Formats: sequence, C-alpha cells, structure tokens
Amino acid sequence: MTPHPFLAELFSLEGRTAVVTGGSSGIGRAIATALARAGASTVVVARTEAALADTVDALAAQGCRAGWVSADLSTRDGVRAAAEEAAAVFGEPDILVNAAGINLRPPMGEIDDAVWDATMAVNLEAPYLLGQRFGPGMAARGFGRIIHISSQQAHRAFVQSGAYGVSKGALESLARSQAEAWSPRGVTCNALVPGIVLTPLNERLAADPEKVAALAARTMIGRNGLAEDFAGAAVFLASRASGYVTGQAIFVDGGLSVH
Repeated sequence: MTPHPFLAELFSLEGRTAVVTGGSSGIGRAIATALARAGASTVVVARTEAALADTVDALAAQGCRAGWVSADLSTRDGVRAAAEEAAAVFGEPDILVNAAGINLRPPMGEIDDAVWDATMAVNLEAPYLLGQRFGPGMAARGFGRIIHISSQQAHRAFVQSGAYGVSKGALESLARSQAEAWSPRGVTCNALVPGIVLTPLNERLAADPEKVAALAARTMIGRNGLAEDFAGAAVFLASRASGYVTGQAIFVDGGLSVH
C-alpha cells in the first residue's frame, strides 16, 4: 500500500542517514529498526559482532539499508574511532541516537572510582563526544536530530540510582545544552525516558517476577514496556515532524512517572 503523501512528508526518513549506538539489542535495536524501516540508511554501533550482524541481517531481510560498526564506547579513543567508522559507511549522519549504556548499581556507599568512571564514560561521555563530532556538521547542513535514551532515575531516586542516575540526569542536561547550541540551525536534541522495559540492561530485575508485576501495576496502562514501544517516538523525533521540539525529556513509560 502506498503511504499517504502527507504522512510521508511528515515522517519519512528517506534520504537520511542514522547512527544508533547500542543498536544491536533492546531499545536501541527497536529504534534502529524503526528508523531503517522509515527509510533511513542506518549504521548500528555496538560491541558484539555477532549481535550486530544479526541485527543488520534482519534489517536487510526487510529491505532496509543498514551497516554495522563494532566499537568500544568506554574510552575516548574507542568513541572517536567508532564515529569515523560509522561516518564512512553511508556518509555523515543526519540522525544520532545514543542508546548504548551500562547499568552498574552498587549501593551509593560502595561506588568506587572504577564504577563511576565506567558509568560516566559510556552513559555520558560517549554521547557528548559523538555530539561534538556530528552536531556541528548537522548544523552546517541545516538539519539534524540527536536523541538520547535516558531513564526514570534522571528524575527520581529509587532502586539504588547511584552513579547510573547521575549519568542519566547529566545526559538530559547535555541534550538541553546541545539544543541551545545547535537548534537555531535546525538540529533538535531530545531525550526519551523509558519506564520499566525488560531488556538485557535490566536482567537483574527480570529475575524477580513479583517486582516486575508490581512495577507493571504502577503504570496507567497496566504493563511494563516493550522495546518496540519506542518505535513511533523515535521516528517522530528523527523526522521533520518534530522540528519545533527540542531540549525535551519525553516520557515513554505507560504513565509510570505520573501514577
């Protein structure tokens, strides 16, 4: 069926190029899939080659244009190398999605330098460095979309937020600073805030069915989130439809945060 012309004008990503970190699993994979199916040439960046190849093979089977880059986003050199490799696949990106993250949650009093540094490197510094690499180019071309994946812990402390919550709060501040810098030249910068989504990042939670059920009951919809729940919001934020939305934290959480 031919897409409605008005919807295509608003939401199509044909001719756009996207880079999605953490795009081989969980929310990142769902977003990479949504962007690719909406027409973007999509580069998936993550660590594990087998998972990357599986993701890209699945996209190719759906007629999408996709490639992958295996990278270590825990070091500055690794992030910078990943950026150059990603840009070499389909060209400089119009869309950057920072979905890669680590979830180390020792009690606050037990956080050591290694936990703090690792958390900030992947959850905050990698998105900052990738923004520094791609944001100015987007602004020079007059169009860009930067989307960060945040967390409920950016807004309230629970289940030992620790360094993870700090990193996600800072990530939302990064989105606002990027928006201030580049939105006057067509680059919107926003964060998506998930509720409880049983991805590999939340393996410990998934092992406690009573807690999972209790969290589902706290939503307004009555269930915990699925990775595919982020497809529509991601395509909206990546498309021209969101041109007047920037510097925002958009909750995709089934009403968890307001219930």
